[in-house]
Amino acid sequence: MRRHQRDFTLDRRVLFLAGIAVAIGGMSTIAAFVLLNLIHFFTNLFFFQTLSFADRSPATHTLGIAVVIVPIIGGLIVGLMARYGSEKIRGHGIPEAIEAILFGKSKMSGKVAVLKPLASGIVIGSGGPFGAEGPIIMTGGAIGSLIAQHFHVSAAERKTLLVAGATAGMTAVFGTPSAAVLLAVELLLFEWRPRSLLPVILACAVAGFARPLLLEPGPLFPLHTAPVGLSAMLICIVAGLLSGALSSAMSVALYWVEDRFHALPIHWMWWPALGAVAVGVGGYFQPRALGVGYDVIADLLNHHLAISAVLALLAVKAIIWIIALGSGTSGGVLAPLLMLGAGLGTAIAYAIPGSDASLWPLVCMAAVLAGVLGAPLTAAVFALGLTGDFNAFLPLLLATGISYGFTVLVMRRSIMTEKIARRGLHIYREYSVDPQERMFVEEVMTREVIWIAASARLKDIAADYFDSTQRHRAFPVCDDSGKFLGMLDRATLYGYLDAHAEAADTMAIGDVLVPSTSLLAFATETCQSVARRMAAHHVERLPVVTDAASLQLIGLISRSDLVKPAHSVFHEEHVREKLAR
Repeated sequence: MRRHQRDFTLDRRVLFLAGIAVAIGGMSTIAAFVLLNLIHFFTNLFFFQTLSFADRSPATHTLGIAVVIVPIIGGLIVGLMARYGSEKIRGHGIPEAIEAILFGKSKMSGKVAVLKPLASGIVIGSGGPFGAEGPIIMTGGAIGSLIAQHFHVSAAERKTLLVAGATAGMTAVFGTPSAAVLLAVELLLFEWRPRSLLPVILACAVAGFARPLLLEPGPLFPLHTAPVGLSAMLICIVAGLLSGALSSAMSVALYWVEDRFHALPIHWMWWPALGAVAVGVGGYFQPRALGVGYDVIADLLNHHLAISAVLALLAVKAIIWIIALGSGTSGGVLAPLLMLGAGLGTAIAYAIPGSDASLWPLVCMAAVLAGVLGAPLTAAVFALGLTGDFNAFLPLLLATGISYGFTVLVMRRSIMTEKIARRGLHIYREYSVDPQERMFVEEVMTREVIWIAASARLKDIAADYFDSTQRHRAFPVCDDSGKFLGMLDRATLYGYLDAHAEAADTMAIGDVLVPSTSLLAFATETCQSVARRMAAHHVERLPVVTDAASLQLIGLISRSDLVKPAHSVFHEEHVREKLAR
């Protein structure tokens, strides 16, 4: 029994990360407060020509046809900010955060932390059909990364603090800490370890407790639906399939539009302004399509809109959102997706007389989100946190799972990863327990080791071990008791021969060998830990000893041995067996 082995690799350094994460959680909450107030400020400035932080919908403006110009002004400003400030502020935030995590060692600049919320406030405040979640994820992530850069931390630890800031910001905006933690697991961390999960949980918890001090407490869209029976299961499946189809269609449409912008013979700085033309025209005909649209989502969930008004509004919202986002402007995707999903659910509710009219907008809202993000658990718990409606949890879980399965089967990538893939970077979103973590050195090592005695003479070693029939690149050297002294390869041996040419016939290798017992492997170590050590020191094999004190050689492990755990995985995945007779 390996009593020293633990379920998790965790040490006290997690306490250090946790302390920093607590501070990041508080700062990200303040950043969310600032972002939301920037949106309010620019909404009042652009649509009502007043200096105010009051929460007003752009749909109540009195600008008439002049409203078409407002989003264009916002697009021009943001295009200039992106070109002369930081190009990283373009897009909806989550892909940029993922790219920084996986390919940028989680390093983000101070410019992003300042310019991203400002740019998003201008875009959304001038009528952009976006939400605040993408920008706050990017902004909170930048805060976490910047704070981490002031400490001696690894790239993996910096990733943890970046994600802690991103998810704390999401918690502050929506009041959904559980969903934010799940978003970290399903979309941002690319691992499930206490080292990363605990700081993220703490940051989200701090943001959740601090949120009522700065923002409105309670669920964003309080709702209470009736309990459902078995008859609702079929409707949930249909809702999930339709939501998955809608998610796929919007993803394809978005990147088709983006390709059209890339084909334009003008600098990308002007693209947000061109995309804003569609926003302005759509907003003129459907004013409620402008801005974040939380009021519209609330009306859809509470079944306050006629089906004809819903269809017209959501058609415009979908078109202007896809065009604006495809233009590379700054804004989030969650709020528009919630609105479009709720609209689909409203249509389903009208098609099913007698059912709970509020349930299906909620279910489809989450299911569309699951399909687009590729994160079913996040979507289900997110909808639950937004409404506080626990009666809807089972339908939410089923519909989000169906939508997720649909999009995974029919699409190679999601909205979140397609942009990164177009830059030549691949993201593999599945993860499981590494087979090298499940197997130990003693299970794969070579036990019958050819070793050189310390008393062997240099000239004899050259003839016996390093002639034309040499079987191995290096051999361990041991004393008469089997104690390991070091590894000997051809280059080292011939260096000794050149240095001691006159005494090569009589000098023993033990007299000249420089002891090298720092790079060792132990039988009880996992293959993963040894593989990392070999990679870090650029060696192809390590001696296996009983313990650090006695250094008794019991085997040798090479890079080829470390492939052996993959054989069991291949068998589990590809060998099909019928065990029942």
